[in-house]
Amino acid sequence: MDNNNPVDFKKADYILVVNKDYKIVYNSRFDKKLGAESSIRPYRNFFEMYPSQGRRNSSIVKAMSTGAPVYNSAQEWTDINGKVYVTQNITLPIIHEGQVIGAVELTKDLTNMGALQDKPEFLQSISQDGSYHPNRDSNDRTSFEDILTINDGMLNTIEQAKLFASNNNPILIYGETGTGKEMFAQAIINYMVAPKQKVIIQNCAAVPDNLIEGILFGTTKGSYTGAENKKGLFEEADGGIFFLDELNAMPYGVQGKLLRVLQEGTFRPLGASKEKKVNVKIIAAMNVDPMEAIENKTLRKDLFYRLSSNMLYLSPLRERPDDIEYLTDNYIDYFNSVYGKNVKGISEDLREFFLDYAWEGNVRELKHVIEAMITMTTSDLLDIKDIPVYLNGKHKDKGKRKFEPKTGNSRVVIDLDKEGMDLREAVDRLEREMIVKVLGECRGNKTRAGEILGIPRQTLKYKMDRLGIPYDGEK
Repeated sequence: MDNNNPVDFKKADYILVVNKDYKIVYNSRFDKKLGAESSIRPYRNFFEMYPSQGRRNSSIVKAMSTGAPVYNSAQEWTDINGKVYVTQNITLPIIHEGQVIGAVELTKDLTNMGALQDKPEFLQSISQDGSYHPNRDSNDRTSFEDILTINDGMLNTIEQAKLFASNNNPILIYGETGTGKEMFAQAIINYMVAPKQKVIIQNCAAVPDNLIEGILFGTTKGSYTGAENKKGLFEEADGGIFFLDELNAMPYGVQGKLLRVLQEGTFRPLGASKEKKVNVKIIAAMNVDPMEAIENKTLRKDLFYRLSSNMLYLSPLRERPDDIEYLTDNYIDYFNSVYGKNVKGISEDLREFFLDYAWEGNVRELKHVIEAMITMTTSDLLDIKDIPVYLNGKHKDKGKRKFEPKTGNSRVVIDLDKEGMDLREAVDRLEREMIVKVLGECRGNKTRAGEILGIPRQTLKYKMDRLGIPYDGEK
């Protein structure tokens, strides 16, 4: 076992056992919290119970596929009830007569971060997907070609990202959870071909408020009890790239020091009397609209202005019906090869459900849903009956009806049963009529129109361009 384990496993908080079919055989988390997690029962499929765990980032899958133990796999889990855990695990394959028949995982629960208060060096190396990189020497070679999309807006965003990667200005990526912010950031990093040792990834939400300033900017001996002279992540990233995920989770005061780095290229470590100078390309990401974060006092307005020159907005999946179908086909092909299945597609009922569903978890949720369905089905066509348990009851019979979206005092009605057009054409027409109507009421003020429509001004501008709506002035 690795002698550098940052967490002591002598007393595991939980034990999880799965068989070769990824069915949960034993889960002590369920036994210890009976009632709080009543739907996480033994003999349910692991990927269905923990939809955030795909094959790529699961230590259980790695242990079973390699037949070797997996140590120190820091992971973020979301269970079927939507509860999020941060854990560190030791995962051991169960081998019988030379065959892997399952895996057992010993888990330390780090959700409240109490176990990491004195281990900032461990926190520094956890990226958003939970990967633990002690030397931050990531093997992730994600490129823009790996971003699966046929949506015009997303394709334009990819081209914007390439342009932003070529200048020295910081980049702000924002969009809902699961839209691909970290993937875009990694693609930008690899597009710039930065030295691996000069690429730093830090999830701001993964660090307690009282530690993050020292982690980012360094400490000097005596600056607080037990403090030593230690470089901060900005100093380590000097000459490279620093990706700050969940920027709005950074304490307000620390954001002020970040602004100084962006404006002056200087910072002062905790307890130090002298400034240090760095040259770092900063990429920041957040899962809320920046204007909403400013209003809620989780993002400094002056910091936003400094980041606003290079902004990338990743639209939610529900606004990209073309991508829903495209990604579904791609994920079916991928998980067919992973699980040795021969699923040929989805039923019409399931297609309608996918197009109608809100996809609050966006692309990440769609991927995990397809994976869960592929692992469970015995048919060559996925259907409504195959959807994960948490989606039950969210499928509505459409029948004959009208969409009547309300925008302020405006109402635009399209009777789909009489239009004689396909879904994409109907959605485009509906969007165009709504936007034109609201712009008229707002006298062309795009910011106000975006507020009424519930979308950022940048998104409104993109939609106006795509739908051929004249864009006059900068209001």
